[in-house]
Amino acid sequence: MSDFSSRLIRWQRTHGRHDLPWQGADAYRVWLSEIMLQQTQVATVIPYYLRFIAAFPTIAALAAASEEQVLTHWSGLGYYARGRNLHRAAQIIVEIHRGEFPRKYEQIAELPGIGRSTAAAICALAWHERRAILDGNVRRVLARYRGIEGWAGEKKVEEQLWEQAEALLTLPCRGRGGEGAGSLKSNDIATYTQALMDLGATVCTRSRPRCAVCPVQADCVAMQTDRIAELPTPRPKKAVPERHATFLLLTHGNDILLEKRPGSGIWGGLWCLPQFEDEIAARDWFLRNGMEARDGERLATFTHTFTHFKLHITPLKVELARKPLRVEQVGSVWLEVGEALGAAIPTPVRSVLLQLHRRMGGA
Repeated sequence: MSDFSSRLIRWQRTHGRHDLPWQGADAYRVWLSEIMLQQTQVATVIPYYLRFIAAFPTIAALAAASEEQVLTHWSGLGYYARGRNLHRAAQIIVEIHRGEFPRKYEQIAELPGIGRSTAAAICALAWHERRAILDGNVRRVLARYRGIEGWAGEKKVEEQLWEQAEALLTLPCRGRGGEGAGSLKSNDIATYTQALMDLGATVCTRSRPRCAVCPVQADCVAMQTDRIAELPTPRPKKAVPERHATFLLLTHGNDILLEKRPGSGIWGGLWCLPQFEDEIAARDWFLRNGMEARDGERLATFTHTFTHFKLHITPLKVELARKPLRVEQVGSVWLEVGEALGAAIPTPVRSVLLQLHRRMGGA
């Protein structure tokens, strides 16, 4: 019997989260929630999850949708490769698995966008299969509980954390009440897996952890050695690169020009404003396309932070005297500003368009 797992199971049943919309759901919904929760908090995910499920209630519906439709519902969640991988994985499930979410861990792990921990979480939560997980919250719990030093992004440290995740996955056995020694209730593994996630999200938090109510604080190494603030070891600090960009807001009446980004890279497959390194490059492009400005202004520069760099964005609003006959970018389209807000656009573009929409008197 693992005292660690039994304490977590008891704690989860009383103090854990039980109202998440994907709890107790089928594998499709568990999979969707796990992908959305990668690098995104639960409170942010829930409304996106509900809208996504309403639009694509089955794997077949998701597979049949266009990438544009999928990314439109993903717009605002960030890390858009997750949405593209989700869409492609649904198509693979329809093509290879006849629309049924695969039951085998190896088959799940082969799907685009699914790694070792995500595949294990799906197996544990949907199929009640004995699998260890190691998402960001669990890394923090185990680093503190076992006193594991070093940044989790280092291979050696990650291997140590996986070893502990596997070692602690010894669930309590029951030998009474008609159950044979070594048998498990079918929901024990799902409860334990959810408990690990809940503990990291609500108790063993990055800052201000609530150690007094932690069910395993009695033998937590970080607690015993007064290293709660030191563990887990943070990522080594390095200067965050800063870049600059100019967004060109080309308007004609209530219409605005958007262009579709290439499928790969930042904001891949999304509709964006024409983007340039600086104002000079934007002006050269403007002139090459034979455009005539009626009015123009420079809007306030703002910063959008990515995982690995900061992007300082300066929007230039230009009202055109007439729409050009052609635009050199392939995949450009004119949309009414309100309609553009409903397209698959990234967060900084949405911020600029919302500001513009309000200035135009939109709701």
